[in-house]
Amino acid sequence: MTSRHLFLLFAALCLAYPAPPAWAQWEPERRLVFNDSMAMTSPNNARCLAAGPGGSIQVVWWDTRNVFGEIYTKRSTDCGISWSQDTRLTFEPARSLYPAVAVSGPEIHVAWSEDRDGNYEIYYKRSTDEGGTWSPDTRLTYAVNNGWFPSLAAVGDDVHVVWWDYRDRDHEVYYKRSTDGGATWSSDARLTFAPHDSWYPSVSASGAMVHAVWWDNRDGNYEIYYKRSTDNGFSWGPDVRLTSDSGWSSTPCVASSGDRVYLAWEDDRNGAGEIYFQWSSDRGLSWSPDTRLTFDPGWSVMPSLWASGPKVHLVWDDDRDGNEEIYYRCSGDSGLTWSGEERLSFGRYNSTYPSISAIDSMIHVVWTDSRSGNPEIYYTRNPTGNSGTEERTEVRGERAEVRIRATPNPFVSFATVPGHEGEGFELYDITGRKAGTYKGGRIGDNVPPGVYFLKPVDKKAAPIRIVKIK
Repeated sequence: MTSRHLFLLFAALCLAYPAPPAWAQWEPERRLVFNDSMAMTSPNNARCLAAGPGGSIQVVWWDTRNVFGEIYTKRSTDCGISWSQDTRLTFEPARSLYPAVAVSGPEIHVAWSEDRDGNYEIYYKRSTDEGGTWSPDTRLTYAVNNGWFPSLAAVGDDVHVVWWDYRDRDHEVYYKRSTDGGATWSSDARLTFAPHDSWYPSVSASGAMVHAVWWDNRDGNYEIYYKRSTDNGFSWGPDVRLTSDSGWSSTPCVASSGDRVYLAWEDDRNGAGEIYFQWSSDRGLSWSPDTRLTFDPGWSVMPSLWASGPKVHLVWDDDRDGNEEIYYRCSGDSGLTWSGEERLSFGRYNSTYPSISAIDSMIHVVWTDSRSGNPEIYYTRNPTGNSGTEERTEVRGERAEVRIRATPNPFVSFATVPGHEGEGFELYDITGRKAGTYKGGRIGDNVPPGVYFLKPVDKKAAPIRIVKIK
């Protein structure tokens, strides 16, 4: 059992793929939180970062600046160029810990564990305006024992939350859902019934498919288990054991995109903990063999996954450099092959608990970092690392004559529309003011950084969002 496992348990009680092109670069790390207390992201079953439409990014963490642990958030409305002040979300004289965040359109959903009621329960709040204002707290659980470590997923108005709960005298995985954007919630649904502990569930959703994973010692050794719902969480299939090796398989994270489901976890079958990976191309019905993704003699732990079309993004915490740092790999073909490793953090002290999210062409990562003497929140982004997955939109109510995309997006100097370089396009800012008319071969070269909308002059196509950065 590693020190990482001890923390989790006691807290509860390519080499074969071409290197990324030179323009797919990570920007320097940025410190987001500045105080003298402890600011912490959550373990990897939950995401502490969510990237939404229109350049919106939301980060959540727990923070001891007010003595008790409280939940804080911070947002960017320009793809991570600038950031708001810290916003405190909880105000009770109690410990509020381990937040998770999910975004769907302008709605942002946050869940956490809090002991205001004498034991830890799951609480929730939401914003319907991209983090501008927030609802009151909603208590989601009413058990007589602790509920811990929620994980969230959101698709449209459907919000899914899983957590583990001690009400049954074993740690079991529970689930509940909202079908109206978090306004009302279903009853709790128990997902695991094994006579041993089930820990740290992670959830992902794509359409009506909901996927949950966790680690479980029902077989005498910790292994990764999976179950799915095909009807938006109304009913659930059986538990499926995904790992079968002599080492510990733990701390799983699940991601999904369309019919594809992806799983990463920590595994010590090779002595030190390494990151392993599986994928399913049929919505979780069958799974690939295990793929080992890390090979360094140090410990590789806490994987966080994000899926966007055929792109799969992975970050993890790795101690090969003498202290823990954040590393990254990417697959551009749904997990079949992988890029080489890239180190993202370069502090003198530990960098831990990363979360990753991607939208349009951009990748965003946050983590907990102790280089300043106490744990704080750090951030980096890759403006073009998710290229090839930019949204393509049709005109509602009528057939579009063309589907357009701009590349690179975001861009620094100008963007182009492949296949339409000689055609005319109109560019509008976020207020609806026309910023200019351009040919498709050179768009936006004379506008300031910001979010814009692009549409053809002479053909039917819904506007696409493009972002100019510094």
